[in-house]
Amino acid sequence: MPEKNGDDTTDAYRIVIDAIVTQKLAPSQKVSENIISDMFGISRAISRNLIERLIAKQFLVSISPRVTQVAPLTLLEIKQNFMLRKMLLPEVMSLAAAKTDFEAVHAVNDDIQKLLPVIDDESSLQFLQKNKRLNLLLCEEAGYPLMLDWINQLEDTAMRIYWLYVKTNKSFPYSAEQQAATYDVIMSKEPARIKAMVHDMIAQTEDRVMTTVFSHPQFYTQDLKI
Repeated sequence: MPEKNGDDTTDAYRIVIDAIVTQKLAPSQKVSENIISDMFGISRAISRNLIERLIAKQFLVSISPRVTQVAPLTLLEIKQNFMLRKMLLPEVMSLAAAKTDFEAVHAVNDDIQKLLPVIDDESSLQFLQKNKRLNLLLCEEAGYPLMLDWINQLEDTAMRIYWLYVKTNKSFPYSAEQQAATYDVIMSKEPARIKAMVHDMIAQTEDRVMTTVFSHPQFYTQDLKI
């Protein structure tokens, strides 16, 4: 588990999100201030703040005044996540391309390549974290803070989805070659090409994820658990 500062709400938020991604906090698992505090060594005050924030971000759901659970991960959530990312990311990345710091993008991509092949849960999580950082770098120069906040939330949910694929297939639903081709198009700064390429990559990833879900009996439940 990463080193954490009990007074740092941002670090604590990331730690809990990572636990939801890796299903250490599984879909529909009950959570509370005490559970979060004891599990992650976080103060009760920060735990209370995190629960409220994660409910607002829809990573936790309040079932009743006394019961809070990890948000379920279902086929509907997966389909909605891909649909929204296909709508937002091509547009935002095309807007951001002219100002994107591609040196930073390539640096993060180099870090990703050093993690391959992934051999355990920790390296898988690091890969997904780096991939999220890469996507945010490709979006952040577009401006529009509210839109970037939505994308950040969608990317965290995408990590939950990709975790199912990684654990099932021992690989990722996109290749280094696909990523490289996408970055080349984004660097062209041609909006129409960028939109088409980003949309196509997300659609191909969606097909691979959905094939995995439908091909493995362990996912034939309301909550997709691995």
